[in-house]
Amino acid sequence: MPAEQACPRRPGAKLSLRNQEREAITTDPWFSALSASLRHDILRRAEVRHYPDASVICRRGDPADAWLAVLAGSVRIGSHSPNDRQITLRYVEPGVWFGEVEMFDMKGRPYDFLAHGDTTLLCVGREDVQQILVDHPEFCIALLRLQSQRARQLYRLVEDLNTKSLRARIAKHLSQLARTYGEPANTDGPEVRIGLRLRQAELADLIGCSRQRLNQELKLMERDQTISVEAGGLVVRNDHALRRIYEHAS
Repeated sequence: MPAEQACPRRPGAKLSLRNQEREAITTDPWFSALSASLRHDILRRAEVRHYPDASVICRRGDPADAWLAVLAGSVRIGSHSPNDRQITLRYVEPGVWFGEVEMFDMKGRPYDFLAHGDTTLLCVGREDVQQILVDHPEFCIALLRLQSQRARQLYRLVEDLNTKSLRARIAKHLSQLARTYGEPANTDGPEVRIGLRLRQAELADLIGCSRQRLNQELKLMERDQTISVEAGGLVVRNDHALRRIYEHAS
């Protein structure tokens, strides 16, 4: 079973969230567009689960018995290569809901979900989701809208892989990671440290290239003073330059 610490609630009890966790959910554009009654019903039926860093949330093939959202930390979604190397496909950041597709198709989780850093999830069980669909007809349309957004993201990813240079793809990912996980780099300038701990092999997986090619491009970007590479992380020194690289390629 996945290593987790659940925080069950009595029916009708108020969901206890820290301010930062509640803000992550309520400011998400998709969730905030729902009606107040639907948002209330979702949160009323949810429970909080805590996972320590690197712990398994679920494995590929496990029953998909809940709809999930990240409150704090991050979820690494990954798979394994034929030689059993771990491959990183995506990181799910705070405020994002995920896992609903496999909950409906009943075919189990399609990938491994692991906590990246100490991670807190909001979980709504399958039966509760089904009841919310009955009680709130708008929920069905909202879920379709959520899937449409993800389909567009997937199409853009495929387009980038086929039409953009490696440098442009790296620039786009680093800029996005800096906006999502950025922390002050303790300087007087605009530098931002990417707070998500990423090995270069993991970043290469996300971008779709070899670690060696990624390392070459990062060194060139570092020479241009666009980024700086630190032990266990990256600092974005000039986000405008990163965006110009991608926009020029577009």
